[in-house]
Amino acid sequence: MADRVTVIGWDGSPLTAAARSALSAATLVAGAAHHLTLPEVPPTAERIRLGSLGLAARRIAGHRGTAVVFADGDPGFFGVVRTLRAPEHGLEVEVVPAVSSVAAAFARAGMPWDDAQVVVAHPRTLRRAVNVCRAHAKVAVLTSPGAGPAELALLLDGVHRTFVVCEELGTDREQVSVLTSDKAADHGWRDPNVVIVIGGAGQAPAAEPGWLLGQGAAHSGDRGWARPQPDAGEGESAQLRAAQLARLGPRTGDLVWDIGAGSGGVAVDAAALGAAVIAVDADPRACDRVTAAARKRGVQLQVVAGRAPHVLENLPEPDVVRVGGGGAEVVAAVADRRPERIVSHASTRDEAEAIGRTLTEHGYAVECALLQSVALDPRTWAEQDRSVVFLLSAERPVTR
Repeated sequence: MADRVTVIGWDGSPLTAAARSALSAATLVAGAAHHLTLPEVPPTAERIRLGSLGLAARRIAGHRGTAVVFADGDPGFFGVVRTLRAPEHGLEVEVVPAVSSVAAAFARAGMPWDDAQVVVAHPRTLRRAVNVCRAHAKVAVLTSPGAGPAELALLLDGVHRTFVVCEELGTDREQVSVLTSDKAADHGWRDPNVVIVIGGAGQAPAAEPGWLLGQGAAHSGDRGWARPQPDAGEGESAQLRAAQLARLGPRTGDLVWDIGAGSGGVAVDAAALGAAVIAVDADPRACDRVTAAARKRGVQLQVVAGRAPHVLENLPEPDVVRVGGGGAEVVAAVADRRPERIVSHASTRDEAEAIGRTLTEHGYAVECALLQSVALDPRTWAEQDRSVVFLLSAERPVTR
């Protein structure tokens, strides 16, 4: 095992005394190509070009001597420290930090970033990173080959954002470009460190100081979700919406389809829980209500006017879907897209059986419950409203 492992963050600034001291004693130095050419690297040290972090960690663990690992920015912030400290390698590390790439990018843009979401985009996580960009007004994306500004822009098709693209931060080739997302796909980019994604209607970056990283100042005094709505239509009772949201479980990184969005209660609540949301309705007035509800709540979502199932064909792949209207035909079209969860409801048993049968035929595990709620006037305890509805929830089996 290596006698000593020091991880040095590098942001283009001159190395600190601690970093130079660690390097002078190093018998192994690992890093990217631009790290290994630094004049402070001892000429006699073994050099490892970082590719697979796991493979490099195993080689460092087996090295007899003193090792130094270079990383861009702060190596403890989505960096190599986590991999090196993994139990299977048994490495204890000393860290010499530097300014993180995210902090440097926002500094170049002259913007605060305590209210920003920060995500890492690899080809396998790109879609979830894009969903965060759909749902939030300020996102820093740490990119990788195959998951850069062009790929982000292509998957954000139809959603307008501003990109601040920071290429090769800390080097003499550093460049910062500001452009709209629809133009980003037309450029060739030099492995940018960070893309700041800004904008969206209904939610502006917070002007007031917050107290929690990634959370802006509150836009509304409203608390809770699935609250009663005066403009709620049939099948939109607060109790049904609460049950549907509980079954869907929307979370950050998910894309939710709300088909037959109506007044927008489910769509807005899902967006407030951190998910990206596409609300679909054939009625232009309903689309306007959803947009107004999102603006009032201070959340972002995309509203698509059109009739399902045809309007669904060009939408990006969903993680969870609420079908608020359209019956078994729309449920079948949704199930063909294989989301993780689908919820729907029916006012009659025959309709519920048809929806349940469709979901079962598509390989989903289906639950059905008869929900009955009665609203009472607490002054007189007289009945104000009664709702009886079948709730259907379906989950795609996990494939091993």
